[in-house]
Amino acid sequence: MLSKTTYLCHMIHKAGFVNIIGNPNVGKSTLMNALVGEKLSIITSKAQTTRHRILGIVNNEDYQVVFSDTPGIIQPAYELQSSMMDFVKSAFEDADVLIYMVEVGEKELKNEAFFKRIIHSEIPVILLLNKIDKSSQEEVEEKIAYWRNKVPNSFVYVISALEKFNVETVFYKIIELLPEAPPFYPKDQLTDKSERFFVNEKIREKILQQYKKEIPYSVEVETEEFVEEEDIIKIRSVIMVERDTQKGIIIGHKGSAIKRVGTEARKDLQTFFEKKVFLDLYVKVNKNWRSNERQLKRFGYKD
Repeated sequence: MLSKTTYLCHMIHKAGFVNIIGNPNVGKSTLMNALVGEKLSIITSKAQTTRHRILGIVNNEDYQVVFSDTPGIIQPAYELQSSMMDFVKSAFEDADVLIYMVEVGEKELKNEAFFKRIIHSEIPVILLLNKIDKSSQEEVEEKIAYWRNKVPNSFVYVISALEKFNVETVFYKIIELLPEAPPFYPKDQLTDKSERFFVNEKIREKILQQYKKEIPYSVEVETEEFVEEEDIIKIRSVIMVERDTQKGIIIGHKGSAIKRVGTEARKDLQTFFEKKVFLDLYVKVNKNWRSNERQLKRFGYKD
């Protein structure tokens, strides 16, 4: 028979929001995917890959961890980027644990106000020094001392999110820091986003990987049809660009470029949904959508 103490310990349930913030390209999306065990956030070498705040939920009998990947912190230049920074602000407001992610060689956040919120945070802060596999032991030790001094209220860990080095240790620390609470979402839920959202993101990831300069940043993807049948999912998505010249570049010579995007996206979607996918893509000009408040609401960047 279980003792009363053992029974009470078993009944404890922890839950909370663990929000990941940092400068662009420090590995936030790679970390979240490693922690959740699914590729929810798209990953490329380009800055500003993540535009939305994406939740990834890890469930166990005794806990529920709601991880939140956020856009890299920048000084906004147009309305879309301002909306992206609003997602970061919201991550400060509802966090139970903050993960502040840096990489070897960088300094403070590009937004001083956000950095001050971290060092004066009343909730637990975990500072992760990422990409240590690219640095010498001496440099890593120097940076650990630097960050412990800059953010004295934090628990500092070195990791390689890409290689999953020390990620499990960080996860157990997160569980330790979470408050006692009931789950916020059903225990079988993986994310707060819809299937169409992930279709859009997979397509946008391939555009980020295959096009250069301004093209990827001028693109938004909208899935107009998502029909799931027994053996196949039929998807129709539109790639939005801001100018006619961009439309031609996206399509490419005799449709070669968009065909390549579609082929690569379809492969990833079949893996993600574990089902055969038919993907139909076309391109449409939506002038200056990044600065249009109505269009930003339509694409989920504003309430």
